[in-house]
Amino acid sequence: MDIGHKIKQLRVQKGLTLEELASRSELTKGFLSQMERNLTSPSIATLNDIVEALGTTLAEFFKEEKKEKLVFHKKDFFVDERGHYTIHWIVPNTQKNEMEPILLELPQGGESFQMDPHSGEEFGYVLEGSITLECGDESFIVHKGETFYLLGKTSHLLRNDKKTTAKVLWISTPPLF
Repeated sequence: MDIGHKIKQLRVQKGLTLEELASRSELTKGFLSQMERNLTSPSIATLNDIVEALGTTLAEFFKEEKKEKLVFHKKDFFVDERGHYTIHWIVPNTQKNEMEPILLELPQGGESFQMDPHSGEEFGYVLEGSITLECGDESFIVHKGETFYLLGKTSHLLRNDKKTTAKVLWISTPPLF
C-alpha cells in the first residue's frame, strides 16, 4: 500500500490543506509533505494521529477495497442440468445483487420451474427458438428476437412446445432463481 498517496487522497477528499492537517495532527507541514511523497515514513502512533485528524481509523485506512468483478467468462458460469431444462448461472453469487440473470435452455417439450407470485419484475429475451409464456390464465408465444417483461404478481413459467431447443436470457429482480 502507498501510505503517502492514500494520506494525500484522504486529505484532498476532506478539503484540507497540508497546513490544516498539520495543525489538526500536531505535526509539521514539511513532515506531512515528505510523507505524502513517500520520502519519509510515519510511526504507527504518528500515522494513527494523522488518520484520526482525517476522521477515520487505522482499521478503515488499511481496509482493502475489494474490486467488484465486472466481466464474467464461461469458466465462471455454473451449469445446472435438470430433467426439463438447463440453467446457466451467468453471473456468480447474484444473491447480493438487485437482479439475477440466467440463460435458460429448454429442449423440445421442456418446461421451466414455476415462479410463484413475488414483488419483483422479470425480463426475458428469446435468443433461439420460441417459447410459450404461461402467466396466470394467459399464454403468450414469444419468438426468437422477441422479449417479455412482467411483474411477478401471478404464477408463471416458460414452456417449449417446438422441436428445437429454445434459449432465453431471463432476468429477475430481486434474485429469485
